[in-house]
Amino acid sequence: MARGLFIDVHELEQRKLEFDASFSPCELSLPDNWKLAEELRAEGAAELLDKNGSRTIRVRGRIAGKVESDCARCLGRVEKPAEGPFELYFYPRAMIARAEETPISRDDADIGFYEESGLELADAVGEQIALWLPMRGLCRDDCKGVCSQCGVNWNEAECDCSETMLDSRWDSLRQWKPN
Repeated sequence: MARGLFIDVHELEQRKLEFDASFSPCELSLPDNWKLAEELRAEGAAELLDKNGSRTIRVRGRIAGKVESDCARCLGRVEKPAEGPFELYFYPRAMIARAEETPISRDDADIGFYEESGLELADAVGEQIALWLPMRGLCRDDCKGVCSQCGVNWNEAECDCSETMLDSRWDSLRQWKPN
Protein backbone atom coordinates (compact mmCIF):
# COMPACT_ATOMS: atom_id res chain seq x y z
CA MET A 1 0.00 0.00 0.00
CA ALA A 2 1.24 3.46 -0.90
CA ARG A 3 1.93 6.02 1.80
CA GLY A 4 2.10 9.76 1.26
CA LEU A 5 0.76 9.55 -2.29
CA PHE A 6 1.07 12.79 -4.27
CA ILE A 7 -1.57 13.41 -6.92
CA ASP A 8 0.38 15.16 -9.68
CA VAL A 9 -1.77 17.22 -12.05
CA HIS A 10 0.73 16.68 -14.89
CA GLU A 11 0.45 12.91 -14.49
CA LEU A 12 -3.35 13.23 -14.50
CA GLU A 13 -3.11 14.90 -17.91
CA GLN A 14 -1.90 11.53 -19.23
CA ARG A 15 -4.06 9.08 -17.29
CA LYS A 16 -6.33 8.50 -14.32
CA LEU A 17 -4.46 7.69 -11.09
CA GLU A 18 -5.77 4.79 -9.03
CA PHE A 19 -4.77 4.50 -5.37
CA ASP A 20 -4.96 2.02 -2.52
CA ALA A 21 -3.33 3.70 0.48
CA SER A 22 -3.17 3.29 4.22
CA PHE A 23 -2.52 6.02 6.76
CA SER A 24 -1.20 5.69 10.30
CA PRO A 25 -2.50 8.02 13.05
CA CYS A 26 0.39 10.48 12.64
CA GLU A 27 -0.04 10.85 8.86
CA LEU A 28 -3.42 12.63 8.80
CA SER A 29 -4.16 16.09 10.13
CA LEU A 30 -7.63 16.16 11.69
CA PRO A 31 -9.42 19.07 13.40
CA ASP A 32 -9.62 19.71 17.14
CA ASN A 33 -8.62 16.72 19.28
CA TRP A 34 -9.62 14.09 16.72
CA LYS A 35 -7.07 11.47 15.63
CA LEU A 36 -7.09 8.09 13.94
CA ALA A 37 -7.87 5.22 16.32
CA GLU A 38 -6.32 2.70 13.94
CA GLU A 39 -4.75 2.54 10.52
CA LEU A 40 -7.10 4.00 7.93
CA ARG A 41 -7.43 2.73 4.38
CA ALA A 42 -8.43 4.75 1.32
CA GLU A 43 -8.90 3.32 -2.14
CA GLY A 44 -10.19 4.96 -5.29
CA ALA A 45 -9.08 7.11 -8.20
CA ALA A 46 -8.14 10.68 -9.09
CA GLU A 47 -8.71 12.18 -12.50
CA LEU A 48 -8.41 15.52 -14.26
CA LEU A 49 -11.87 16.51 -15.49
CA ASP A 50 -11.19 19.55 -17.67
CA LYS A 51 -7.63 19.45 -18.99
CA ASN A 52 -7.86 22.71 -20.95
CA GLY A 53 -10.34 24.67 -18.81
CA SER A 54 -10.74 24.73 -15.05
CA ARG A 55 -8.29 21.81 -14.52
CA THR A 56 -10.52 20.32 -11.83
CA ILE A 57 -9.21 17.24 -10.05
CA ARG A 58 -11.88 14.78 -8.91
CA VAL A 59 -10.85 12.38 -6.16
CA ARG A 60 -13.35 9.67 -5.33
CA GLY A 61 -13.23 6.38 -3.58
CA ARG A 62 -13.90 4.71 -0.26
CA ILE A 63 -12.47 5.25 3.22
CA ALA A 64 -12.46 2.65 6.01
CA GLY A 65 -11.21 3.26 9.55
CA LYS A 66 -12.02 4.77 12.96
CA VAL A 67 -11.34 8.11 14.61
CA GLU A 68 -11.25 8.98 18.30
CA SER A 69 -11.35 12.01 20.56
CA ASP A 70 -12.23 13.09 24.09
CA CYS A 71 -15.88 13.61 25.00
CA ALA A 72 -16.74 17.32 25.11
CA ARG A 73 -18.70 16.83 28.36
CA CYS A 74 -16.99 14.13 30.45
CA LEU A 75 -13.57 13.79 28.76
CA GLY A 76 -14.15 10.06 28.24
CA ARG A 77 -13.09 8.35 25.01
CA VAL A 78 -15.21 8.84 21.89
CA GLU A 79 -14.76 6.50 18.95
CA LYS A 80 -16.54 7.01 15.62
CA PRO A 81 -16.36 5.07 12.36
CA ALA A 82 -14.79 6.91 9.43
CA GLU A 83 -16.21 4.76 6.67
CA GLY A 84 -17.95 5.37 3.42
CA PRO A 85 -17.66 6.61 -0.11
CA PHE A 86 -16.35 10.07 -0.88
CA GLU A 87 -16.08 12.39 -3.84
CA LEU A 88 -14.15 15.65 -3.68
CA TYR A 89 -13.35 18.25 -6.30
CA PHE A 90 -10.17 20.34 -6.23
CA TYR A 91 -9.66 23.49 -8.25
CA PRO A 92 -6.36 25.34 -8.84
CA ARG A 93 -5.68 27.82 -6.04
CA ALA A 94 -5.11 30.48 -8.71
CA MET A 95 -8.88 30.47 -9.31
CA ILE A 96 -9.41 32.11 -5.90
CA ALA A 97 -6.26 34.21 -5.72
CA ARG A 98 -8.34 37.32 -5.06
CA ALA A 99 -8.47 39.38 -1.89
CA GLU A 100 -12.28 39.36 -1.54
CA GLU A 101 -14.24 36.91 0.56
CA THR A 102 -16.61 34.60 -1.26
CA PRO A 103 -19.46 32.90 0.61
CA ILE A 104 -19.89 29.18 0.04
CA SER A 105 -23.06 27.14 0.10
CA ARG A 106 -23.65 23.72 1.62
CA ASP A 107 -23.13 22.23 -1.86
CA ASP A 108 -19.58 23.65 -1.92
CA ALA A 109 -18.44 21.59 1.09
CA ASP A 110 -16.90 18.96 -1.19
CA ILE A 111 -14.70 21.51 -2.98
CA GLY A 112 -11.03 22.16 -2.19
CA PHE A 113 -8.06 23.81 -3.83
CA TYR A 114 -4.62 22.62 -4.89
CA GLU A 115 -1.31 24.29 -5.67
CA GLU A 116 0.00 24.32 -9.25
CA SER A 117 1.59 20.87 -9.18
CA GLY A 118 -1.14 18.90 -7.38
CA LEU A 119 -2.15 17.72 -3.92
CA GLU A 120 -1.40 15.09 -1.31
CA LEU A 121 -3.89 12.25 -0.99
CA ALA A 122 -3.60 12.57 2.80
CA ASP A 123 -4.95 16.12 2.56
CA ALA A 124 -7.95 14.98 0.51
CA VAL A 125 -8.71 12.10 2.90
CA GLY A 126 -8.26 14.36 5.94
CA GLU A 127 -10.68 16.90 4.46
CA GLN A 128 -13.31 14.24 3.87
CA ILE A 129 -13.03 12.90 7.41
CA ALA A 130 -13.29 16.45 8.78
CA LEU A 131 -16.58 16.82 6.88
CA TRP A 132 -17.88 13.62 8.51
CA LEU A 133 -16.92 14.55 12.09
CA PRO A 134 -19.52 15.97 14.49
CA MET A 135 -19.11 19.53 15.79
CA ARG A 136 -18.68 18.17 19.33
CA GLY A 137 -17.62 14.64 20.08
CA LEU A 138 -19.83 13.02 22.73
CA CYS A 139 -19.35 9.57 24.24
CA ARG A 140 -23.13 9.19 24.08
CA ASP A 141 -26.06 11.51 23.36
CA ASP A 142 -27.19 11.62 27.00
CA CYS A 143 -23.73 12.22 28.51
CA LYS A 144 -24.15 14.00 31.85
CA GLY A 145 -20.65 15.50 31.98
CA VAL A 146 -18.57 16.15 35.10
CA CYS A 147 -19.17 18.13 38.26
CA SER A 148 -17.46 21.51 38.03
CA GLN A 149 -16.75 21.47 41.77
CA CYS A 150 -15.42 17.97 42.56
CA GLY A 151 -14.78 16.58 39.05
CA VAL A 152 -16.78 13.35 39.41
CA ASN A 153 -18.03 11.88 36.14
CA TRP A 154 -21.83 11.98 36.47
CA ASN A 155 -22.19 9.07 34.04
CA GLU A 156 -20.44 6.83 36.60
CA ALA A 157 -21.40 8.27 40.01
CA GLU A 158 -23.35 10.98 41.82
CA CYS A 159 -21.78 13.66 43.99
CA ASP A 160 -22.95 15.66 47.01
CA CYS A 161 -22.00 19.06 45.64
CA SER A 162 -24.70 21.71 45.54
CA GLU A 163 -26.01 22.27 42.05
CA THR A 164 -25.86 26.04 42.25
CA MET A 165 -22.62 27.59 43.28
CA LEU A 166 -23.14 31.18 44.39
CA ASP A 167 -20.47 33.78 43.77
CA SER A 168 -20.18 36.09 46.77
CA ARG A 169 -19.15 39.00 44.56
CA TRP A 170 -22.81 39.31 43.46
CA ASP A 171 -24.31 39.40 47.00
CA SER A 172 -24.98 43.17 46.89
CA LEU A 173 -27.02 42.83 43.72
CA ARG A 174 -28.99 39.90 45.10
CA GLN A 175 -30.17 42.08 48.00
CA TRP A 176 -31.24 44.94 45.73
CA LYS A 177 -34.99 45.35 45.33
CA PRO A 178 -36.51 47.65 42.72
CA ASN A 179 -39.06 50.24 43.94
